[in-house]
Amino acid sequence: MPETTAPAGPDFDPRDFRNALGAFATGVTIVTTRTAEGEPIGLTANSFSSVSLSPPLVLWSLSLRSPNLPNFLQATHFAINVLARDQIALSQRFSKPVPKKFEGVAHGFGAHGMPLLDGSAAQFECRTEARHYAGDHVIFIGQVLKYSYAERDALGYFRGRYAAMAAIDNP
Repeated sequence: MPETTAPAGPDFDPRDFRNALGAFATGVTIVTTRTAEGEPIGLTANSFSSVSLSPPLVLWSLSLRSPNLPNFLQATHFAINVLARDQIALSQRFSKPVPKKFEGVAHGFGAHGMPLLDGSAAQFECRTEARHYAGDHVIFIGQVLKYSYAERDALGYFRGRYAAMAAIDNP
């Protein structure tokens, strides 16, 4: 692949910028919460990151154009489900505007009622700590109240495609 350099001025190309961002491999998550009526909702996101160990904080971001934005803005809690390598179908299901996304999906509920997906590589149950508007997204920061993880390879996303995320033995 040839090297590309692009200006960040008037000739800025958002699609090309997205291609450049795709060079950074990320994990794939499904962020879940409940609507004001108590219905479980969730969406696929790869914008998850750790923020702090003390206190334990994580973040993720959501587009201002997302139809789920009002639900997450009103939510006091959310859960991050880090998908395992074999959960591509779940990622695809939760990335689309499918009604009743949880129907037929193996899941339980955490201490604060947030949906937790069975088989995830890790789960973080969070209290919404802060929301920050930045550009065309809202950044949600959550204080981790409870977490769990399994020794499973994670699902990744790289250059617009799913990728296997597995540990490499250090030389």
